[in-house]
Amino acid sequence: MLLQQLINGVTIGGIYAMIALGYSMVYGVLQIVNWAHADVMMFGTFIGMLLTTQLGMPLVAMVLLASFFTAALSMGIERVAYRPIKVNRRMAVLVSALGISTLLQNLAQLVFGTGTQQFPTLEQKVYTYGNVSFSNIQIVILAITAIMLIILYFLVYRTKMGVAMRAVSVSVQNAKLMGINTNQTIGLTFGIGAFLAGIAGICVGTYYNAVYPTMGYLLGMKAFASAILGGIGSIPGAVLGGFVIGIIESLGAGYISSGYRDAYAFIIMIIVLVIRPSGFLGAKRIDKV
Repeated sequence: MLLQQLINGVTIGGIYAMIALGYSMVYGVLQIVNWAHADVMMFGTFIGMLLTTQLGMPLVAMVLLASFFTAALSMGIERVAYRPIKVNRRMAVLVSALGISTLLQNLAQLVFGTGTQQFPTLEQKVYTYGNVSFSNIQIVILAITAIMLIILYFLVYRTKMGVAMRAVSVSVQNAKLMGINTNQTIGLTFGIGAFLAGIAGICVGTYYNAVYPTMGYLLGMKAFASAILGGIGSIPGAVLGGFVIGIIESLGAGYISSGYRDAYAFIIMIIVLVIRPSGFLGAKRIDKV
């Protein structure tokens, strides 16, 4: 029973981690929370559904094209709704992000309808070993999560683009003095985070066989909780937080009550932040006076 819940928790935790990375990366470079992130993911999931059901596109091509659309949408939002607002006006950026989130949800309801629609999924095969069972869909989700995290690691820590992103996260002004195109770097950060979220959205739709306009709300809250738990602004922290939230949610549903599964993660998050406000891997900030 424990192993079964851990498998389920790691599967959904990987999805939370991919979404949480977008929150953490954007916060790392701009010190703002992109509340529209999960709704961008939702829109990409709907696009993926249309590419399969209406155009009959193969699975791999659908995932890549939908994720690129999600990345382009996020970069466009950054260019139109965030960049014109001064960075030091964080409250204005927050209001803009909430406005974009509401706009995307209402636009999705207008275009796709308000109900839940079936997402095309793989033919499910269940493998059972003793008291433990898992599906081919879970295997695919875990494999995709691992591949995306490895690619992101090399992108951030082994490329010039990654160096630029890390430089901007330390200081936008100093990065400009070093000759880095900060606007381009920030836009790419939004795009990379959204690309991962687009893949996560396809995984969610495939796992639950459902997509609906408000799916981004709860997923976004849990992913944001994952980023906070791991230490917002920390890429390894977002990954760790995602898996912790997923495992806690699964264990709580399996051993306590499934009716409160959405509350367990936030309870643990509050407890951890009371003990360690910076999260598991977050750096402690020292304010000089």
